[in-house]
Amino acid sequence: MDAFGGGLGAHGETCGALIGGLAVIGLMFGRSAGDKFADFRMWKYAHELMKRFKGEITNGSILCRDIVGVNWMDQNQVKEYRQGQKHKDCRKLTGKTAKLVGEIIERATAI
Repeated sequence: MDAFGGGLGAHGETCGALIGGLAVIGLMFGRSAGDKFADFRMWKYAHELMKRFKGEITNGSILCRDIVGVNWMDQNQVKEYRQGQKHKDCRKLTGKTAKLVGEIIERATAI
């Protein structure tokens, strides 16, 4: 799962924490062996995660480069990121995203 970091392989694309959260929802509510369709709740919870991630955790973006403000192709920016506050902020974002996914799953499995 580390390769999700830096916006998927350090390309600044979709936030790895968000991708990880969507993967968990997909594993829980996606197609089981032999099922023709995914559980409809998968789409509901994926939509909720996306909406809340953009509204509660970030500035409205799902792109790593926008969220942390790093050009992952610039080694100097990557070095500054790793040594500075941006890395700490990213770790907090990852924790908040994991908490949000946990809340969604907890509510979904209580039904």
